[in-house]
Order: sequence, then C-alpha cells, then structure tokens
Amino acid sequence: MENGLNGDTYSNEATTSKIQEVTEKGSSTSGDKPESEKSKENKKINTVPFHKLFTFADATYVALMIIGTIGALGNGVSMPLMAIIFGDLIDSFGQNQNSIDIVKVSLKFVYLGVGSAVASFLREKQAISNYNKFLGAAYKSGIHEGIASGSGQGLFVLIILSSYALAIWYGGKMILEKGYSGGEVFNVIIAVLTGSMSLGQTSPCLSAFAAGQAAAFKMFETINRKPEIDAYDTRGKILDDIKGDIELRDVYFSYPARPGEQIFSGFSLDISSGTTAALAGHSESGKSTVISLIERFYDPHAGEVLIDGINLKEFQLKWIREKIGLVSQEPVLFAFSIKENIAYRKDGATTEEIRAAAELANASKFVDKLPQGLDTMVGEHGTQLSGGQKQRIAIARAISKDPRILLLDEATSALDAESERVVQEALDRIMINRTTVIVAHRLSTVRNADMIAVIHRGKMVEKGLHSELLQDPNGAYAQLIRLQDVNKVAEEAGDGLNRSEISSESFR
Repeated sequence: MENGLNGDTYSNEATTSKIQEVTEKGSSTSGDKPESEKSKENKKINTVPFHKLFTFADATYVALMIIGTIGALGNGVSMPLMAIIFGDLIDSFGQNQNSIDIVKVSLKFVYLGVGSAVASFLREKQAISNYNKFLGAAYKSGIHEGIASGSGQGLFVLIILSSYALAIWYGGKMILEKGYSGGEVFNVIIAVLTGSMSLGQTSPCLSAFAAGQAAAFKMFETINRKPEIDAYDTRGKILDDIKGDIELRDVYFSYPARPGEQIFSGFSLDISSGTTAALAGHSESGKSTVISLIERFYDPHAGEVLIDGINLKEFQLKWIREKIGLVSQEPVLFAFSIKENIAYRKDGATTEEIRAAAELANASKFVDKLPQGLDTMVGEHGTQLSGGQKQRIAIARAISKDPRILLLDEATSALDAESERVVQEALDRIMINRTTVIVAHRLSTVRNADMIAVIHRGKMVEKGLHSELLQDPNGAYAQLIRLQDVNKVAEEAGDGLNRSEISSESFR
C-alpha cells in the first residue's frame, strides 16, 4: 500500500500545484494585453466575402436563384408601372389648380391622423373600464400600459398620415409653381412609398446574409484546415509486411483538450512481435492512451512510437492502420447487414473471406441461426443484436484483413459472464501469431498474457508474468487482484441479500 497506489495526499498536492501553475500561466498570459485590446478581439467577428457563400452552389441552385431574382425584379417593376398608369388616370380627369382645395385635402390627412390617436385613447379607456371589474389590482398598470400603447400607436399613425399630408401639400405647391401634373405628383408619392417598403423588407435578408458570412467563415476554416495526422495523405513508407514489434520510447503526451494534464512523462514500453501484452491499472492511468498512440490517433509531444524499429510517423497512415486491428469496449456497427459490417474494413471482400472471419471470431454459430444469415440487418448502432453478438461482429471486422497487430481496448468489460466467456474464446483464437495489446478491466482475462504491465499515473510501476507479479503481495498487481476479489465478493453478497429479501417478501 506504500507504493503509490493509494497516495491520496500526494495526488491532492500534485493536483493543487498543477492548478496553481495553470492559474499563474493564465494570469500571466492575460496580462500581456490590455483589456481594451482583449475586448476588441472578442467583439471582432470573422466573415467571408459575400461571393464565397455561393461556392458550393450547383446548377440547380443557380437556376433557382436566377428565377427568383427575375421574379423579384418583376414584382418591383410592377408597382411603379401601376403608379404611372394610375397617375395618368388622375390626369385624365383634369388638373386642379385651386390651392384652397389642396390645403383642404392636406388638412384632412392631418385631421385623420390626430383623430386616429384620439380614437386609440378612447378605446384603451373603454377596455380599462371593462377590465376594472375583474382586475382591480392591475388597474394602475393597465392605465400605464394603455397610455404607452395608445400614444405609440397614435403617434405612429399620425406620422404616417402627416407624411401623406406633407407630400400632397408639397405636390400641390409643385403643381402651382412648377407646372407639375397630378399624375406626376402621385407617381412620386408611390415611388417613395414603394422604395421605403422595399428597404424595410430587405433588412431581414441583409441580417441573414451577415449571419451566413459569419457561419461560412467557420465552415471554410474547417474545410481548409490541414490536419497534422491526415489519413488520406499518400506519402510515407509502404513495406511488404511488418513483424509487429512495438516500442514506445520516452514518450511525453497530453491530450489537446487538456494540455495542462500530463498523461505520460517519459513513458517507455517494449512489446515483442507475436506476444500478448496486457496493460493493467486504475482508471485514467494511461492504458487506453497507449492504444491511441499505437493507432496514431495522436502524436506524442516528445519521444517516439516505433513499429519494427521505424517511427510510426514515417509510415503511410492508411497502410499502417490496415496492419492494425482495433476492438473497443463499445463496438460501432453501422445500419447495414452483418455481411457488410464485417466487410467494411476490407474492400472487395469475398463471401468466403467474410465467413472465415466470422468463424474465427466465434460468430458463425449465431449468424447461421438467423433467418437471413449474413444478410440480416443489425439495425441502427447494432440494436438488433446483443452485446456479445455485436462484439463478435466487431472482432470479425477487425481480423478481416488479417492484421499483424491486434489492439483490444477492454473488449469484454461491458459484457455479462456468459457473453464474456464466448467472446474471450474468440479473442484467444485470433490472438495466435499476432502481436496483441490488451487493456484489461477484468484481470482474470489476462493471466495467460506473455507480459503484464501495471501503469499508474502515466508510469509503468510493474512488469512481468502473472505468476511473477503475484510473488510480491504488496505489489501493485497483487493489490489490483485483491481489490477485484473484494469487489466481486461484495457484489455476490449484495445479490444474495437481494434474492433473500425477494424470497422472504414473496413468502409473506
């Protein structure tokens, strides 16, 4: 217990020191720039040029946009044409040169606007008096609401009708002083109204375009991003085959999402070809990170990941991943048939190859019992199959290309005892003559491994065979074995207690 596995005090101190370091770094970084510059940077919104919004528009979208533009232009032209025609109609009735009549018409619009405001106030008072019988407590607030609403609405209508009156008055003045006709004045009024309405209708569209430009900036930024680990990069070494020797040499690594939390600091691990290596340890000790580095989901910040003595970065990524098979704790199956899921890893796989992979993965027995056999649909995320069946399909898919390296990331931890036994039999069959790395959850499944490495907080604290590691009763591996035994006994005791409670309750 003194080897560091239960060092809560040290872990708390280390965590506290890390938090202080991150806080100091954050404060020093934030102090480099003035607050005004920060606020400007936060307010700045990156956008793309307007024309880039149509980069991916095909012929159909272009045709629809052209037709819509033509329709909009036609709609816009129709209003002025109607105004011109109606103006000519007014001129056909004759011209009015009497300024007194023009003033009267202008005053009528003013009276109409003032009258609308007064009528609005009267309606609000009437509504308040009706509601006063039932809403006595809200009487005062209703008065304020009515005054604000009536004043705003009345003022709005007053401004509109006053603008009409001003336009007609000024138009009459132009008729008297400049010789304009009534039709020309009417055309000007309609043109101004149509233009203002069109401008008001375009404001939502302009805001939509602005939002689109901001959203397109992020989209193009993602499209143009050049990943450091590119699965489609054709550069790199392609060998005839690999033996399967794996070595992690002095690796330093932290996840991009948690750069302040160091996972490995000088971690090293050597696995010979054709052997089975098991990684044991508590959760978040770094076991699954080893799998991710071998698959090259991430690159170490320092150190090397070697396969057959060659840095993993020097291989063509697509080719080297074909030599590595991965079976995870939660297998991902697609909404295809069993046959298509197994053949997903290998293009052009024959039916014989698919059946051989299913046989090796101990999946052919339950597949043959299905009405449609290999053509049975597994459903979305494999919902039509049990957990053990999904895992065996995932194993068959992983070995369909005969990989030299097999990675098992807690492949049986989510299964019940019977399903685990069947899946473990399949794993034992496919691990022959392959370099196998097992992330162990249940240590009983790795007792026959050629090498067991115990990882704790990114450090390998023990390494050896199952029998060798048990010789030290205070060792990390022996403690993990005892801990799992205690948990197993507690679970069995809890199940027995529940069963006795159920039996006594049913007896009563």
